[in-house]
Amino acid sequence: MTFRLYPNKQIEQSLRYHRKLHKDLFNAAVNNRFVQYQKFNHKVDYFEQQNSLPAFKEVWTEYKEVGSHALQATLKRVDFAFERWFKGLGKRPRFKSIRHYSGWTYPDSAGFKVESNGENGYLNLSKIGRIQMRGKAKYWGKPTTCTIVYRNGKWYASITVDVLEQVLNSNVLPVGAIGIDLGCKSALSITDGENHYSIDAPKFLRNAERKIKRASKEKRRKQAPNRKKKVKASRRWKKAQSKVSKLARQVANRRQNWVHQVAAEIVSGNSFVATEKLEVKNMTSKAKKGKRKKQKTGLNKSILDVGFGMLRSTIKYKVEQIGGVFIEVPTKKVKPSQTCPKCGHQHKKTLDVRVHECGVCGYVQDRDIAAAEVMLYWSKGTLPGFGTSLEDADVLSSTSSTSKKAGSMKQLGRAKRQKSTLTGLDVETSPSTK
Repeated sequence: MTFRLYPNKQIEQSLRYHRKLHKDLFNAAVNNRFVQYQKFNHKVDYFEQQNSLPAFKEVWTEYKEVGSHALQATLKRVDFAFERWFKGLGKRPRFKSIRHYSGWTYPDSAGFKVESNGENGYLNLSKIGRIQMRGKAKYWGKPTTCTIVYRNGKWYASITVDVLEQVLNSNVLPVGAIGIDLGCKSALSITDGENHYSIDAPKFLRNAERKIKRASKEKRRKQAPNRKKKVKASRRWKKAQSKVSKLARQVANRRQNWVHQVAAEIVSGNSFVATEKLEVKNMTSKAKKGKRKKQKTGLNKSILDVGFGMLRSTIKYKVEQIGGVFIEVPTKKVKPSQTCPKCGHQHKKTLDVRVHECGVCGYVQDRDIAAAEVMLYWSKGTLPGFGTSLEDADVLSSTSSTSKKAGSMKQLGRAKRQKSTLTGLDVETSPSTK
């Protein structure tokens, strides 16, 4: 859960200083990895950089003001970026300016203390001070980690907790089962097999597009910054840029609020949700050259305006939170839009065909509703002509477990202990960390 922080001038100055120190450490760690590999063909890992922190502090004495665990979390962020790069999940790690470095993390309670019962309160940060915070958590327990974030001129604290008592009464768990199809005109087409309804796309970006274009046009008339020519931005350009950012931020906030309201409404009456497995990144790839480039660009904008990825992930975690089941149907195998939910016959349709008419059984239904029915029936194992294999689907329930690809701080500690046991040496003196 995220709380808004209200620091005084002295503490805000300290927060800005700590943010700069973590940014410089991040850049130094990235540079160290590249230089060591390019010049000495030596691959630096997280443990080597962690063990060099004491010597680093002796040279850069200002880092003695920062807790060691917070510095280790920043080095872990570097390690995570490189792991994603090696696995092809992200781009090559780059140096970050202060504008693009949001904040830092306290991985355990040694660096922070929360004075709250889940609603408002105060946050004590080591070497910084006591800060008033406002916000309300749905569940509360023992705080475990705290991430300080600076965004849009405001400070926030994202706190994770171990929920001490969260008993889910099986009698209260909703028994509904639905299939959901995501689209651009109707953001969600929902069915339980008998009742159907759709939720129209709110089009927050489309509605605000005119204001954003007008503000962007005003910004282009001002003196923009140019680093190569060493030209600074004018005061009016900064003011115009702030206006454009505010409009874009309002669109994002409205979309996020709408997504959470829709997800909460769905989960309030259903504990079994089936939807299609979408690759939003591929769906919104850059339009290719050709006659339909303009149409593809408009489609990409509509998909992003609805927020397919945000909708899916929000519904997913809310279903998991109540102990329900969330299934992502393999789209390439089942082909929900091309399959008849009554007889299982597949017939290819173009995007302009919005009504499903089966030539075999004669079933007529809205295309999106029919696709939602296909996904619901397939996940239940009642879709004619298809044998259900949940091994092909992404299933998430209260009993399923997921693991991070690059590892958490606890996993790093476990790997460190295992490494020390196997070598019979202390990690700091291990040959692989020299």
